[in-house]
Amino acid sequence: MRIALDAMGGDNAPRSTVLGAVQAVSADPSITVVLVGDEQTIRSHLPAELPKGIEIHHTTEVIEADDEPVRSVRRKKDSSLVVAVELARLGKVDAAISAGNTGALMTAGTLYAGRMEGIERPALAAFIPNVKGRATLTLDVGANMDAKPHHLLQYAVMGSLYAEKVLGFENPSVGLLNVGTEEGKGNELTKAVYPMLAETGLNFVGNVESRDVMQGACDVLVCDGFAGNVLLKSIEGTASTIFSQLKQEFFSSFLNKVAAAILKPSLIRFKNRLDYAEYGGAPLLGLRHPVIKAHGSSNERAIKNAVAVAARFVKHDVNGFIQTELIKYAPKEKESE
Repeated sequence: MRIALDAMGGDNAPRSTVLGAVQAVSADPSITVVLVGDEQTIRSHLPAELPKGIEIHHTTEVIEADDEPVRSVRRKKDSSLVVAVELARLGKVDAAISAGNTGALMTAGTLYAGRMEGIERPALAAFIPNVKGRATLTLDVGANMDAKPHHLLQYAVMGSLYAEKVLGFENPSVGLLNVGTEEGKGNELTKAVYPMLAETGLNFVGNVESRDVMQGACDVLVCDGFAGNVLLKSIEGTASTIFSQLKQEFFSSFLNKVAAAILKPSLIRFKNRLDYAEYGGAPLLGLRHPVIKAHGSSNERAIKNAVAVAARFVKHDVNGFIQTELIKYAPKEKESE
C-alpha cells in the first residue's frame, strides 16, 4: 500500500512529518510512504540510506498556512499539498495526507481527487473524545459553512460507514447536533433533516446537545460546517485552558508539586484521552480518493497514526461502501450548480 504524505505541511513540518512517516513504516512494513516536498529538506531529517518503505517525490513549492486556499491551489501546482493529492488521483498512491492548510486541502481534494457520484458537498470529519473511551466522529467540522438537509443526510451515511469500517463500531449510533433533544427543536435545517434521518436504516438516536457530545451520546454526530467548527474549536480551547490552569495550580506550592508527582500517571492517561495525536487524522469524506487531514500541530505520533488511519481507509474500501450506500439516499432533485 502506498500513501502520499505532504512532508512540508503543518506547524512542525518537515521534521514531524518525516519522523512520523518513518515510525509508520516501521510499525507496518506493508506500507510505503511517499514523502512529497523539497528533497534536500526532507533528506536532512533522514539517514543517508533511505529507510525501507520511504520514498521521496520532489516538489518546488509550499502552500503556507495563511495562503488563500483556492488561489494557492491554482497557482502553486507544484506544491507538496497539491502534488500529494494529484498522486492519489493518478493512481500512483492509494491515499494522500496533509497537515497543511485545511482550506487548500479541501480545494485540492475537490478539484483533483474529485467528488463521488451524487456527492455535492464533501465533509471534513473530526474525532471528539468522550468519557466512554472512544471518540465521536463529527462531521462536517468546517468544509462547508452552509448545508441543505440532503447534505446532512449524506454526512450521516458516510460517517456511519466510516465508523463501522474504519473505527470498528458495530451498528454505530448517529445523532443530530441541536439546541435541544426534542424532535421539534432547532432551526429550519435541523427540523427538515430530522425526519429524513429517522426514516433511514441508520441507528439514529435523535437530537444531541453539545453538552452531551463528550458524554458519548452518539458515535457519529452530524451538523453543518459552521456549527461543527464552532463545537470543535470550543472543545479544543476548553481542553487547552484546563490543562494550562492545572499546570499552574500543581506548580503553585510544594504540596501541590508532591500531589502532582503522585497523580502524574493518571494525568498523563487523562491528557492522552483528549489528545488529537491519538486519532491521527480527519478524513475528507465524499471524495473519489482517500484524503486525510492531519492536525496542523501534528507531532510524529500524530503523523504515524494518520498514516494508519489512511491505511485502514484503503484496506476496508470505505469509498466503495459509501458509493454503494449513497445510491439509496440520493435526492430526487440534484442541487443546481
